[in-house]
Amino acid sequence: MEIQAVISSFLTHVKVEKGLSSNTVSAYQRDLNKFQVFAQKRKLGLEGVSRDDLVDFLAGLYRDELDSKSVARHLVTLRNFFRFAQSQDLIGGDPSLNLESPKIRRALPGYLKVEDVDRLLEQPDPKTPYGLRDRAMLEVLYSTGLRVSELIGLRVSDLDSKVGCIRCIGKGDKERIVPAGRKALGMVEKYLREARPKLLTKGVASPALFLNRRGTPLSRVGVWKILSSYGKRAGLRVALTPHMLRHSFATHLLERGADLRSVQLMLGHADISTTQIYTHVVEERLKQIYKAHHPRA
Repeated sequence: MEIQAVISSFLTHVKVEKGLSSNTVSAYQRDLNKFQVFAQKRKLGLEGVSRDDLVDFLAGLYRDELDSKSVARHLVTLRNFFRFAQSQDLIGGDPSLNLESPKIRRALPGYLKVEDVDRLLEQPDPKTPYGLRDRAMLEVLYSTGLRVSELIGLRVSDLDSKVGCIRCIGKGDKERIVPAGRKALGMVEKYLREARPKLLTKGVASPALFLNRRGTPLSRVGVWKILSSYGKRAGLRVALTPHMLRHSFATHLLERGADLRSVQLMLGHADISTTQIYTHVVEERLKQIYKAHHPRA
């Protein structure tokens, strides 16, 4: 039986009987159209498709520079398609059976270069209350690697300038103490003295450290908008997000010799495996040390 006819039947099946969304059906169709072109080139009918053919098809997707996540999605489509064909007695065996999914590699997090961070921190105008607030906020994000949820949850009482740290509540309501840089703490103290009193609504007290124009705590969306605006002003090529500053914090620490375990504690990762996404930084630094110090490098 021609593959195209079975594809049409399969798409009708998942749309009408399975009730899948139009987006999912469209994705199935795109994936199967690619496979049909592949099968035509090999002059394969549905019954003639083997496991090796599917392996070659998936390998071709890699050669076309699709990432492992996209290749895995194509495999899911093929599995559903051949399972359907077998249920309709159109094929004797399922060639996609026991075909391993490709391992999905976690994308390396985007981060800024040190000079990009320096340029970013110069964007807020510290002569205005909001500019001073934003400068203090950027300094804290880069100095501590806090998540945006942790940043907006900070209270004035969470700051300990004498010890040089900030207390925050992370995922799972777990409290942790994070060291903060001298410049960040100094900017926050300046914000507390000169700007925050002007942002407070008269007669309304708020424990929150960073306030919006209504004198209430900044929201996640508010922080994202502020960072995006300053990122554009700084001429960054990519959209700036709070997580990008968090990644920059971790990357720059590791580049300068911090160990993975210490970075894990500062980031508030419950498991070291989460922090291991930064292993590439450690490996690159080890290569540089080797080249610099080994007599036969």
